[in-house]
Amino acid sequence: MDSSESFGFRQGRRALFCVLRMGSLVTIWAELWDDRVPHLFALVVVLLGVGAILAPEQRRRLRGSVVLFGLFLALVPIAATLRAAESAAQREVRLVALIFATLSVIGMAGTLLFSAVLPRLRVSVPRILQDVLVAAASLIAIFALASRAGLNLSGLIATSAVLTAVIGLAFQDTLGNVVGGLALQLDNSIKVGDWVKVGDVNGKVIEIRWRYTAIETRNWETVIIPNSQIVKGQVSVLGRRIGQPVQWRRWVYFNVDLRYEPSVVLDAVQTALRGEAIENVAANPAPNCILVDLYESYGRYAVRYWLKDLAVDDPTDSVVRTRVYFALRRVGIPLSTPSQSILLTTDSSERRAEKTREDLTRRVQALGRVELFAALSDEERAALAEGLRVAPFTRGEAITRQGAEAHWLYVISQGEAAVRVRVEGGVEREVARLSAGNFFGEMSLLTGERRAATVVAITDVVCYRLDKSEFQRLLERRPELAELLADVLAKRRVELLAVKEDLDAESKREQLRVTRTDLVGKIRTFFALEDERSSMPGA
Repeated sequence: MDSSESFGFRQGRRALFCVLRMGSLVTIWAELWDDRVPHLFALVVVLLGVGAILAPEQRRRLRGSVVLFGLFLALVPIAATLRAAESAAQREVRLVALIFATLSVIGMAGTLLFSAVLPRLRVSVPRILQDVLVAAASLIAIFALASRAGLNLSGLIATSAVLTAVIGLAFQDTLGNVVGGLALQLDNSIKVGDWVKVGDVNGKVIEIRWRYTAIETRNWETVIIPNSQIVKGQVSVLGRRIGQPVQWRRWVYFNVDLRYEPSVVLDAVQTALRGEAIENVAANPAPNCILVDLYESYGRYAVRYWLKDLAVDDPTDSVVRTRVYFALRRVGIPLSTPSQSILLTTDSSERRAEKTREDLTRRVQALGRVELFAALSDEERAALAEGLRVAPFTRGEAITRQGAEAHWLYVISQGEAAVRVRVEGGVEREVARLSAGNFFGEMSLLTGERRAATVVAITDVVCYRLDKSEFQRLLERRPELAELLADVLAKRRVELLAVKEDLDAESKREQLRVTRTDLVGKIRTFFALEDERSSMPGA
């Protein structure tokens, strides 16, 4: 065969190959067109373009749909080849390809709908409900494609009850987790972003899936808890209260020696915590300090504050402890640790006598500031001072109550108190303030009258209390003191009355005489003193 013939043979073979190739391309294009690949491809490109605006975490949910579409594109040429070869398997391959394409489009559309469209409309759909809707749409599409392809689904439907029973028994725990997760999403009892405590796990809910709930702890751990366990057990949602912002109350404990007054500790700590704002500490409710318990050598205190950012509990506790430490240092109070101290001192009769004399001197000086006892001699005041009792009261505590029956007198040694009188309607009104050196309760001590007012400690108050029994012995030795005491009481009462009623001098003298006579009689009756006039000869 010459060269011209061989050239013609090669040209003919090439032409035949071109015809065959063109036929294959035409067949493939026909297959692609029958499956609406150009339309699907354009739709996928549009969906992926819109998906570019999603957050990285949301874009990761598109990966499965992209993979399914890739499988669809890979199966299309195979289906075309089988079609050209008139193979019986072409229909099954084509159906699988269409299923992949349908699932891909449904997945992408669902992701865009639930991650882009609805959030912009301020509509939030739980993740599990999203998956349920996408899965339901996918199943409907698969059944529709299978029916269109001519597959008989009646046998599958007939055996579905048996399959359901088998699956239910085999995946009982898994189904429980799925139902539990769906319940959590639907009733909104626990949401993504909540801080929860489940058993020993304390952390933030980052995801609620079909089978489990993922919780991130502050130790950079992600704990996977089955949904059925959360539904059946007790879960504490931290910082959540209806109608209130998310903030969680924290307790910070510290100890202070019992030698230091609790009111001083509480004031110092609360002033420091409520002064300059502390980061992540809520202003409302304001931080407060309480005395939790008393032990052998120290008091147990606690600072309670409300944390706004639940992720920084320990760092904020540290800042609060630092504030407490320096607040106490400023008032000269050191922090205490649980301990037992044994104090050994050399005690002797001289030392005890010296302490007794110092204490008695303070008591005599307190009585010396009381106008009521100005008529007493030093010896009488000293005798009366021996019967005084120390009565301390904390801030806010009632020392006496209006209407109460209490036969003793108080002399304020330290602190300040308020005198309150109950008016119409049961409302108490403050009428006076008492400080060191003031006394009250003299009418109850001397005449037995009920308390005319309520006295409440404004600060910590230290009083000396004089009981009727101690005063009884003094009056029995000097009955004439009744008239001297009545003079003082009458003057105080009439001066107050004169201011209220604007009495003239004559009316004031007459009122003083009547009041004095009345008080003398009440004092003698109350203390059962014998009337001097009845004891005179010939009386």
